[in-house]
Amino acid sequence: MATIPKQYKKIGETIRSYRKRADLTQEKLAELADLHPNYVGEIERGETMVSLLALMRIAAALKVRVRDLVADI
Repeated sequence: MATIPKQYKKIGETIRSYRKRADLTQEKLAELADLHPNYVGEIERGETMVSLLALMRIAAALKVRVRDLVADI
């Protein structure tokens, strides 16, 4: 299994923060972003490398810019 760079953990933490501010569950965010809920959970925990398309979908669902999700890396 490949090691996931620590930057992905930070992206996941940022996504979780925005999701909670929006008062969304992981399941609701996944639905809005047209992603599987397990994938959203893995992203938030930094267990997988999020694709650019998924990051764009998540940003749109959260009504933020992609750069807001990656600003701290």
